[in-house]
Amino acid sequence: MKDLRIVFMGTPDFAVATLKTLVEHNYNIVGVITAPDRPAGRGRKLNESAVKQYAKSQHLHVLQPTNLKSNTFLEALKSLKANLHIVVAFRMLPKVVWQMPEYGTFNLHASLLPNYRGAAPINWAIINDETKTGVSTFFIDEKIDTGEMILQDEITIDPKENAGSLHNKLMDLGSTLVLKTVQLIEKGDVKTTPQIDSTNIQTAYKLNKTNSKIDWTASLDTIYNKVRGLSPYPGAWSTLMNGSDTLDIKIYEVEKEVTKHNEKIGSLLTSKDTLKVAAANGYILIKEIKLPGKRSLDIKSLLNGYTFHADAKVL
Repeated sequence: MKDLRIVFMGTPDFAVATLKTLVEHNYNIVGVITAPDRPAGRGRKLNESAVKQYAKSQHLHVLQPTNLKSNTFLEALKSLKANLHIVVAFRMLPKVVWQMPEYGTFNLHASLLPNYRGAAPINWAIINDETKTGVSTFFIDEKIDTGEMILQDEITIDPKENAGSLHNKLMDLGSTLVLKTVQLIEKGDVKTTPQIDSTNIQTAYKLNKTNSKIDWTASLDTIYNKVRGLSPYPGAWSTLMNGSDTLDIKIYEVEKEVTKHNEKIGSLLTSKDTLKVAAANGYILIKEIKLPGKRSLDIKSLLNGYTFHADAKVL
């Protein structure tokens, strides 16, 4: 059995589950690398990453470099004498960092690689109406998410699943997969397989304002999948034209109603407790919505205090 000295690198909640699993299985975590504290909220108070908060609670040594190539950081990293680096939801590493440990640097990625390499694999799997996804561990190389595969585990995507619920399932599945990967490395039993590219590989593009906007001319299924794939974060959005108001709204939950109609695409139909958007092959029923500067509301609560004009529409 190898005597492992592990440096863990990660920032958000997704990474905490894995670090916690390693700690609970008594692995020697000699250092934790996470993002620098960032100002957040109205008071711009410095906010510690989820990984830092957990690491501090376990009295682990934390480093928060702004530059992963700086001599100061590299010397501090070398001084930890780690022989394995584990990366979960962190940033791209320079070669000098991932080549440093004797047993390599491996990454956990929330997809079935080679599909959905990139920044937002959980969101895009749902947006693209996949029926399954999973988690993969692989040794890091010079490109993004392309290194030799170690292990994978698969999960079914529920047709009503949103990105939040799938995130939590993959977070737990991933922490178990990392543990299995570490155990293989510890025993010297790792066998890797190269990723095989093909022409139909899907990419997990970084989410931005352009690709998070709802296209109301798309099919009901496409709109439905986009909303659930972007819920609860960052939220699918649309522009609401309501009388003299032009508002960018976020939509977090919808249902679909397949039916023929003669309404213009994007026009809104309201009743006492429903808000429907006319789409190409039916209606999208909005269940949860957020107006700018307000908290998100279920549609019945919104309709209690907000009036839609007869010619209101979304673009």
